[in-house]
Amino acid sequence: MATQVPCGVRIAGCGSAVPEKRLTNADLAAMMDTSDEWIRQRTGIRERRVLDPDRGESQLWLATEGLRTALDDAGMAGSDLDLVIHASVTSEMTCPSNACRIAAALDAQPAGAFDLVAACCGFVYAMNVADSLIRSGRYRSVGVVGCDAMSTAVDPTDRSVAILFGDAAGAAILVRDDDPNRGCIHQTMNADGRTWPSLFIPRASSDLPAGREDSGARMGTLRMDGREVYKFAVGKFREVIEEALSTTGLAVDDISQFICHQSNIRIIESAMDKIGLPAEKVYVNIDRYGNSSAGSVGLCLDQLWKAGKISAGETIILVAFGGGLTWSSGVWNV
Repeated sequence: MATQVPCGVRIAGCGSAVPEKRLTNADLAAMMDTSDEWIRQRTGIRERRVLDPDRGESQLWLATEGLRTALDDAGMAGSDLDLVIHASVTSEMTCPSNACRIAAALDAQPAGAFDLVAACCGFVYAMNVADSLIRSGRYRSVGVVGCDAMSTAVDPTDRSVAILFGDAAGAAILVRDDDPNRGCIHQTMNADGRTWPSLFIPRASSDLPAGREDSGARMGTLRMDGREVYKFAVGKFREVIEEALSTTGLAVDDISQFICHQSNIRIIESAMDKIGLPAEKVYVNIDRYGNSSAGSVGLCLDQLWKAGKISAGETIILVAFGGGLTWSSGVWNV
């Protein structure tokens, strides 16, 4: 029921899921012209997790398990949810949404459910939307899951993308709280669609940008202009963090954790150096999981949450950037 009484938002639980199968740099070196040293120097990645279709694994399975673990952590059941938001670019179908299928698997009906597509920003976008909907008084509990199975969306022969991506899901349960100062106190959700040819997944040759030479990668798989994406990410990473601190009046010392999209270790380290972020406040797991797109930030959040590095009363910042091109942030009073 709607209410005009000011309220806040509490993170009631977090969860994540990753496949057991590991794809190491040595595995990739056996498939293409690359090496462990070449990949680590350029990306910081040693291995990534990938679905195993022979075991019946899918993006839907991964997202469902991610949200299930978040519900368990919150001590809640699917039937306690008013809404499910699923962020991904690798859902098996567009109709029905994977959010509806996830809600069904978790017995969350008649909760609303929808998919959100914002590439690597998906989880941060979804968290921001969920916070706003709860504060509106329309919803009391929202399940958010960001999940991408990027192994299904890259051409394994295209070295420019095959070395970067892995599969993962990260999730959170958000609930209404009586303290209006709790939850997301500042957020941004931005995009510049003019730059979409830098990162896209074409279904047919007609989807290719005018004048763009076909790379030869399989249709339905990711195309990326690595140089342009790198320049964009380095600039936006610094910009969104500085804007969040400036707008809220917070300093680096006031933030418990900067939870950032795991795109490339060089991008993360560049932002840390330019803003002056201490290593203990910037969690990094790209070496073990690669870039899992919409699963990235949620996976980091859950691992920090389970490790006891995020406590009630602390302030964290979520940051992401990705295809669209999109960029997003959220400052949260936990």
